[in-house]
Amino acid sequence: MPLDPPGDHDKSDFPVPTTISLIGAPTDVGAGTRGASMGPEAMRVADLAGALTGQGLTIIDCGNLQGPPNPGAPSTDGYRHLAEVIEWNRAIHDAVHAELAADRLPIFLGGDHSLAIGSISAVARHCRARGQLLRILWLDAHADFNTNELTPSGNIHGMPVACLAGHGPDALTSLAGFRPAIGPGTIQQIGIRSIDAGEKRLVHQQGITIHDMRRIDELGMRQVMADALADLDADTHLHVSFDVDFLDPDVAPGVGTTVRGGPTYREAQLCMEMIADTGRLSSLDVMELSPALDVRNQTALVAVDLISSLFGKSVLAR
Repeated sequence: MPLDPPGDHDKSDFPVPTTISLIGAPTDVGAGTRGASMGPEAMRVADLAGALTGQGLTIIDCGNLQGPPNPGAPSTDGYRHLAEVIEWNRAIHDAVHAELAADRLPIFLGGDHSLAIGSISAVARHCRARGQLLRILWLDAHADFNTNELTPSGNIHGMPVACLAGHGPDALTSLAGFRPAIGPGTIQQIGIRSIDAGEKRLVHQQGITIHDMRRIDELGMRQVMADALADLDADTHLHVSFDVDFLDPDVAPGVGTTVRGGPTYREAQLCMEMIADTGRLSSLDVMELSPALDVRNQTALVAVDLISSLFGKSVLAR
């Protein structure tokens, strides 16, 4: 993969694309619980394309990517299924980067959250080539900043933020063509309520901005989102990586790693509507939906509703 040189575009060159491409990755190879491989089809069954088309957007469904099956193997040197995770992420990087290069807004449908290494590496490469500022909002119950030395499980879906920040095997940390793909100031995490002990020390050392559930409880979602979005401007490419376990399991039971005490439906709606208000959303991951653990596709339907809000659906015009 050739290294893209930093760009020298004028800031007025960065309109947000209006054509959206859907890219599925039906695998749970980075997770400990099977089921997220069915997530992309559950989103289609919940009519994500139809919901966004109804909002006046143009949708291109690129179908599903292909990759190796989940071998169900034990951890080796602190990683489970490393070779398979690398292969999937390379395919995802190339697919997402191609859509960005074609001036389309990719919605990447996972799959487990290890696959965000590929999608965000592609976004980082795209922004570097254009000389554009990248901001990532990581909506999740988990910080996902484990390494092979810290992980209690070896599951790589607990490591994507660490890999993107340069902590991990070279094949994953260098997918963007440079390392690290993102700096600590690039990402803000929202809704966090489960961090392993070693992981907690590492995120503190790295200076990652984490708006955990205590902060949301104390300040409210409105203030947290206002802080997270405060410095976006016309030069910003805003990427949202939405792990469905961000939501409280009473709202979204169809995930493999539920953690009680997450945002309510209304808090999540406010979060999405405030992101939409910025007008800067330029790429999106939707991760960890597991219909095998769901109730009548409830979680997929909630996710589609929230994604519709990300793209401007609201009760009143604002």
